[in-house]
Amino acid sequence: MVNRMLRFLRALAVLGVCAVLLQLDSASERRTVAPGGLALIEQDVRIFGPAQRYTIATHIVRPQIAGRLGAVILNHGAGAMASERDEESPELMRAAALEFAERGYAVFLPLRSGFGATGGPLGEYVGSCESPDYLRGMTAAADDIMAVYAFVRRLPYVDASRVILAGQSAGGLAALFAAGREPQGLAAVLAFAAGMGGDPQAHPGTPCAPETMAELFTHMGRHVKAPVLLHYAQNDRFFGVKSSQLWFERFRGGGASAEYALLPSFGADGHFVFTDAGGARYWVPVVEAFLRRHGLPFDRLVGA
Repeated sequence: MVNRMLRFLRALAVLGVCAVLLQLDSASERRTVAPGGLALIEQDVRIFGPAQRYTIATHIVRPQIAGRLGAVILNHGAGAMASERDEESPELMRAAALEFAERGYAVFLPLRSGFGATGGPLGEYVGSCESPDYLRGMTAAADDIMAVYAFVRRLPYVDASRVILAGQSAGGLAALFAAGREPQGLAAVLAFAAGMGGDPQAHPGTPCAPETMAELFTHMGRHVKAPVLLHYAQNDRFFGVKSSQLWFERFRGGGASAEYALLPSFGADGHFVFTDAGGARYWVPVVEAFLRRHGLPFDRLVGA
């Protein structure tokens, strides 16, 4: 009986490894060079989503160096229009991804269900602006993120004890919600312009149902144990300073260990300081200081 159980467990382990390899084999690695000269490895893979019902298109970029790397799972925002969601691409966050890769991190850019190459139904639909169901939407988004998280931690080049969840706008909110599941190995959360329900044309700076969103931040604050950086800009036309400060206070009031960074105005809309190629000089120093306070390296590699 014991021998049969051991053989069964070994078979499961082999199947788990094969699942990773099958996903990795969906595309070959290619060598590229970062703007600063650092050699990179890039790859496009499909990762099994929740219950293996679909696969999540994911781009990987990592420095071509020896040893295990910290990992950053970088999550995109959510356009209000179907055409915007169809056009979602890792390229829209490439500049930010390279900043992490040039500092020694393997970066994973998944496209959640309903976006870009992943396609399929929009699992994180929250309903109307008047009565949004943020909890439902973020539960679906976090399901996708956690499927990617499990995949990432099994990779041979990843330090499974040093994973960072990050994201911009709805992706930052989804990263926070996923962090509330207390995944093993989570070292920090970086949430840039985190929120949902903004409309910079109809009501600039005033998001849909800010109090409902505040309740979600309170909920997340009770569950997130990793250190968190909430990062906003003064002229965010989606989520104004009043809303972002309220959300931070509610999040920290829930018991979370969190810091709030408010950058000066950036461009026409500070909501995009993280994804804009020119924004790195503003957010990188803030992230560097935050990560160092929590014992995480963020030094630019030689040649980068």
